[in-house]
Amino acid sequence: MKFTDLDLIDPVLSALKDKGYSEPTPIQEKAIPFVLDREDLLGVAQTGTGKTAAFSVPIIQLIHQFDGGHSRDAVLRCLIVTPTRELAIQIDENIRDYSKYTKTSHTVIFGGVKQHSQVQALKRGVQILVATPGRLLDLISQGYISLNDIKMFVLDEADRMLDMGFINDIKKLLKMLPEDRQSLFFSATMPDNILQLSKTILDNPKKVEVTPKSSTAETIKQYVYYTNRVTKHSLLVHILKNEDIEHVLLFSRTKHGADRIVRNLKKSNIHAAAIHGNKSQNQRQKALKDFKNGKLRVLVATDIAARGIDIDKLRYVINYDIPNVPETYVHRIGRSGRAGEEGIAMSISEPEENSFIRDVERLINQKIEIVEGHPFPQTERPMSAAEKKEWNKEKQKRKQEYHANRKKSSNGRGRQYSRR
Repeated sequence: MKFTDLDLIDPVLSALKDKGYSEPTPIQEKAIPFVLDREDLLGVAQTGTGKTAAFSVPIIQLIHQFDGGHSRDAVLRCLIVTPTRELAIQIDENIRDYSKYTKTSHTVIFGGVKQHSQVQALKRGVQILVATPGRLLDLISQGYISLNDIKMFVLDEADRMLDMGFINDIKKLLKMLPEDRQSLFFSATMPDNILQLSKTILDNPKKVEVTPKSSTAETIKQYVYYTNRVTKHSLLVHILKNEDIEHVLLFSRTKHGADRIVRNLKKSNIHAAAIHGNKSQNQRQKALKDFKNGKLRVLVATDIAARGIDIDKLRYVINYDIPNVPETYVHRIGRSGRAGEEGIAMSISEPEENSFIRDVERLINQKIEIVEGHPFPQTERPMSAAEKKEWNKEKQKRKQEYHANRKKSSNGRGRQYSRR
């Protein structure tokens, strides 16, 4: 099937052609006709399946047909709510590309930055608004946004929305929306709590499901390196000696771990930067821009910050820390091998993470190829339950001693300053 078979108007088809798109992905092929027919939609789709275009392309067409060209008095017709700043920005950029020949007005709002420029954009009038929940409710309360004329509502990444604690914000928002609207609900997974939430939003929806949660793209080759905790970084540097690995999205379990990885990579003269919740919005956007432009070789991300990263032709993903939730592994490696491109996912497993690899293999129902013969093989055995308990007690003791020493040091400095 071609996009020309989907009853799309010429301005939208021209924009898709400019992007080099000729054939829709499975979710686009299934979802676009339902959205154009004004049906409510329940979409289950992983990262990298073309989900954003599946809802934004028909929405642009419908708004173009509702309202025609943009004017200063444009009315807000569509609200798209998503959990992270990065994903909101990415969706807005896609809408800009797909609507370039329709004059559809749109903007994006998110927290972590001053609101002035966002408010000015809203005052100029927009037809499509992409928003994160907190900033959206804030600007509604200030009177800058009215939802009275909303015709279409999209809740994207619903599972991550709940993971991040936005459920109460979503419930508040639902009470503000007109009952007579078209609603589109997308989630990578569909546990019971997500299904129940969808029932409060959707009215007799059509269901579109592609790429079940246990599967990984066939275009992604997967490898695992077994090593020790103390040799993990050395193995990473060894892997990156391969100059063919030009751009890598690398996952860390924690924010502090991400910063530590970046510091160590810089010592090895490998250009790297981290994105996570402790970074400012400007820092995160600069790191992502530098990575896309080739100024950075390695972008280190935590799972939440990585939502919304959409990089064309990204080939390499490295799991520096193996996730203890196997579905997270599927999300991570789905950043590569997109739109039919080949991807390579490498995981570096220390002894305590070996069981996580086995959990992943059970979920995806396949064995991950083991890389043998590297210079930092795994020689340690995983700790027993008793050893792990003892180690955690020792770690907690050291942590308490560290904070106690910092407090003493801080009090000393405070007395010095008070004398001046």
